[in-house]
Amino acid sequence: MRLFLTAITLTALTTSVAAQWLNHPTPGIPRTADGKPNLTAPAPHTPDGKPDFTGLWNGPGAADPAVPRSLEPVGAQPWVKDLIRQREEDFFKDRPSFQCLPGGPENVGGWKRILQTPSLIAILNDDLTYRQIFMDGRKLETAPNPTWMGYSVGRWEGDTLVVDSFGFNDRTWLNDRGLPHTEALSMRERYQRQDFGHLQVDVTFTDPAAYTKPWSFTVNFALAADTEMLEAVCEGRSDHHWVGKVSDVRRSARRVPPDVLATYVGVYRGLWLGRPRTVEITLTSGELLVTVEGETLPLMAQSNTLFESVGGLAYEFVSDGSGAATHVVEIHVSGNYPLARVH
Repeated sequence: MRLFLTAITLTALTTSVAAQWLNHPTPGIPRTADGKPNLTAPAPHTPDGKPDFTGLWNGPGAADPAVPRSLEPVGAQPWVKDLIRQREEDFFKDRPSFQCLPGGPENVGGWKRILQTPSLIAILNDDLTYRQIFMDGRKLETAPNPTWMGYSVGRWEGDTLVVDSFGFNDRTWLNDRGLPHTEALSMRERYQRQDFGHLQVDVTFTDPAAYTKPWSFTVNFALAADTEMLEAVCEGRSDHHWVGKVSDVRRSARRVPPDVLATYVGVYRGLWLGRPRTVEITLTSGELLVTVEGETLPLMAQSNTLFESVGGLAYEFVSDGSGAATHVVEIHVSGNYPLARVH
């Protein structure tokens, strides 16, 4: 069974945001008559007539994970399926972001600031990683030194920016459910700014050493106007959070009376690694379920208040004197995150 180092106090359950410029109006953007950003205005262009992707973007939303978790790549090699099962059994503890390492190709969604020049496009991520997309006509090398974020070159096809990336090391994942890849992985992205406030990115992964066919998905971004990007920094990990296996947790699960489980049902909100987080707890056929980032998982009771999931997260409920849950603490290798019940 996992050992969780939880230190829950009343002060720890107060979630606040003290950050720079979260409500600062973005200058120079089109606005509606009531002063709100006009996200359906025409997309801007650079002086040379190309679409301008410059800006702060956020995507995908909580119900639209960047690399779909239910995605089943066609023709996965047997070793790929075995490795995915092993990673789930280990609570996904080797996911790079859980180890305070760059996410690589998994990091296709989320908060991003794009800076565009004619010869170089830079993408700055909220986890302090970055990408450089070279637009100067250079070609990708066939045998580069593998890196966490790979190497990227771009070109224009009309109003579509086409980005080819290669040279990833094999330590990163393709999604948060353990899809592996090899150093043969290549990634193609097609960026289209549909209007002022919406950016569509079509992504294709090709890795003949792991999958017999390429596979694709779409990530939709929205312009994040009148706010700023908060940094989401992994401040260290603790292997004390990762003792045992998922099968151990299933065997040690205990029964909690349904009337107790019913007191936990509700919606909880707070911050997780600096990002807004919403968790919904439901009760179906006597089983407590958690829905977060579009995925619903069963919770396995380790006590009347502590529950674990297969997704590398645990939840400890905090109740008031009447027995009603007021908070839930989401427990993760990166720390404990108190979420307040909103309804």
